[in-house]
This record gives sequence, C-alpha cells and structure tokens, in this order.
Amino acid sequence: MASGGGGGGVGKMADKEKKKKESILDLSKYIDKTIRVKFQGGREASGVLKGFDPLLNLVLDGTIEYMRDPDDQFKLTEDTRQLGLVVCRGTSVVLICPQDGMEAIPNPFIQQQDG
Repeated sequence: MASGGGGGGVGKMADKEKKKKESILDLSKYIDKTIRVKFQGGREASGVLKGFDPLLNLVLDGTIEYMRDPDDQFKLTEDTRQLGLVVCRGTSVVLICPQDGMEAIPNPFIQQQDG
C-alpha cells in the first residue's frame, strides 16, 4: 500500500512532462492545411497535414517532394515527385511552415546603407 503513494507522485511528474512536451509546438491549427517540411539531409516536401504526435512524426497526404540538383545538393530544381500519403519521422524534421502565406522578405538584420 505504501508503494502506491510513491507511484502516484512519479505519475504526476510524468504527466507534467507529457504536458510540457505537447505544448512545445501546437500543429493542430495546421490540420487539413498544406504545409512544407524540410528534413535533415536537405529533402523538402509539402502536403496536407492529416496528423502528428508529440515526437513530431507527421502524416501528410497528397505529398509532393521537391527534387534537388544532382550537382548541388543544396539547390532545388523545378522537378517534383508525387509521393501521396506518407509518414514523416519526427527525428528527421528540421523545419515546418505553412504553404499559404509563404513569401520572401528582405533580411531585417542587414543594415540599410544610405547613399
């Protein structure tokens, strides 16, 4: 019986850590919206987010992979590849951003030089 009380304390701590992990990144607002994902190694893909978990494993539907230049692995080409429904492993995800509203902006940290 005495061990039950100790187990409850450990359970509460584990629950607290679980809540902390979930609140790091809330992707629920992007469910059923198109997102773009960059992976370790340089691959990029976009698709409709269908699901995710606290480890950042993603389920994307209608996924398109953006092919890289064989000569320069850091440069994307115009070529794409249709992948369909995929599961992306969270440990390889580097960046997630919404596809809508993605636009290039000038670097705010570069000092503007007045002529």
